[in-house]
Amino acid sequence: MPRFLLPAGSVDLLAYDPEIAPAEGGLPGLDVLKGVVSSINLFCIIAVVGALAVSCAVWAWGHFTGGHNAEANGKKGALVSAGAALGLGAANGIVAFFSALGATIE
Repeated sequence: MPRFLLPAGSVDLLAYDPEIAPAEGGLPGLDVLKGVVSSINLFCIIAVVGALAVSCAVWAWGHFTGGHNAEANGKKGALVSAGAALGLGAANGIVAFFSALGATIE
């Protein structure tokens, strides 16, 4: 099998920097898109509140009726709802953190 050798210094040619960075105002409709995403986030947070309420009710019902499976599922639902609320609330910070971290890579 033939082996290809690259001349010294040619590896630098493979690393191309397109110099692209996020710019606000580049496309029309950015404000509408931000509004849609914010509305979806709010809808999801409201749904998580409902899921947490139902999970806690199932947890309590399972505990007081001796239904260990229902109690375990209620606990799992409460933990998943809490995790989803954490993720939804921290979404902006998580994206901003990793975006800033990615911008430092050269």
